[in-house]
Amino acid sequence: MTAPARVRPFGERLAAAMDVHGPLCVGIDPHASLLDAWGLPDDAAGLREFAHRVMDAVAGRVAAVKPQAAFFERHGSAGVAVLEEVVAAGRETGTLVVVDAKRGDIGSTMGAYADAFLRDGSPLAGDALTVSPYLGFGSLDPAVDLALATGRGLFVLCLTSNPEGPDVQHARTAQGVTVAAQVAARAAALNTGAASLGSIGLVVGATVGTAVRDAGVDLAAVAGPLLAPGVGAQGAGAAELAAVFGDARRQVLASSSRGVLAAGPEVGALRTAALEASSQAAAALR
Repeated sequence: MTAPARVRPFGERLAAAMDVHGPLCVGIDPHASLLDAWGLPDDAAGLREFAHRVMDAVAGRVAAVKPQAAFFERHGSAGVAVLEEVVAAGRETGTLVVVDAKRGDIGSTMGAYADAFLRDGSPLAGDALTVSPYLGFGSLDPAVDLALATGRGLFVLCLTSNPEGPDVQHARTAQGVTVAAQVAARAAALNTGAASLGSIGLVVGATVGTAVRDAGVDLAAVAGPLLAPGVGAQGAGAAELAAVFGDARRQVLASSSRGVLAAGPEVGALRTAALEASSQAAAALR
């Protein structure tokens, strides 16, 4: 019996998609206010119409999409079913799907999250998952192991733009390094030997200013993708991206949600906004 072909690692697939489509990830964040602005009801039917319009507009035209799980989960099981449809649509159109669920727990519970979002055959398993390391990086081992075994990836929270973030991320360990720098170093170790981009990436806000330097984080050494929320409507342009990411700019997957979604509800307008945002991100990250 012939063994199944091994799936290319997520980092390699993402690097290829960024080369073709540019370094943009379109967030699918169906806030209640956006549903209203699009003339859609704040229920599962409105959510489904919203999500499918976004996928119709951008699938096959951008490097990745990033559905925010919370906005689907707030509609209960019917909303989670729509999230499964987004994952399936990504698979059918060859568009990478980063499920933005920021899961983080310990032991068997983390194992169950990994099973839900990273196991072959799970309807919630996209191409990558966002996770939180703030119960200790080792708590993510079940997700790391399963992601690497199935050709999927992780984006580990490192430096975030919320004002409370530095209280944890800039705190120093007993060895004198910041928590954020330790997280980055652990990700770098997991990417050792990757052919192109590694599959264990970081989440680094595009609007964090001097935080990378202040926390002593070596982003280039991570050798994995850097998911950068905050591009566009949240204020990060070329100058901010250069200041935050420096020599690691070519690793950045810029994420834009409101900047693209505000152009809806028409599919054509959404597509135009996404392609413009992708072009701007590519120019900013050269």
